[in-house]
Amino acid sequence: MDRISPNYKRIYTDMITKKYPDKHEECLFLLSKKELSALDIIRLNDKLIKNYVSDEDKDNKKHRSYDKSSIFEILDYQVKNKLNNLQLAKHFKLSRNTIAKWKKLYYSKIK
Repeated sequence: MDRISPNYKRIYTDMITKKYPDKHEECLFLLSKKELSALDIIRLNDKLIKNYVSDEDKDNKKHRSYDKSSIFEILDYQVKNKLNNLQLAKHFKLSRNTIAKWKKLYYSKIK
């Protein structure tokens, strides 16, 4: 059974048009992509709602999910920028344990 996923490109385009028209230029690069990854969606969200962190947001971040391509993009970012797990976790607002888990899951299969 195929899962139907929301059309995030349309959702964010509508949201920018209605609520954040001043941020259209800033988000244009991400919205021009053919498909948005989970990481792209998080970037869009961060661009639209900067500096707003509530307790509810902290709880919601616990329930984020990442697809394999986003995970590999994050891990590639670590290699390209020569970051350790702590630095990468801070940059993407993740747990160090999550990064270690991803490395264990995906890099142990490669070796």
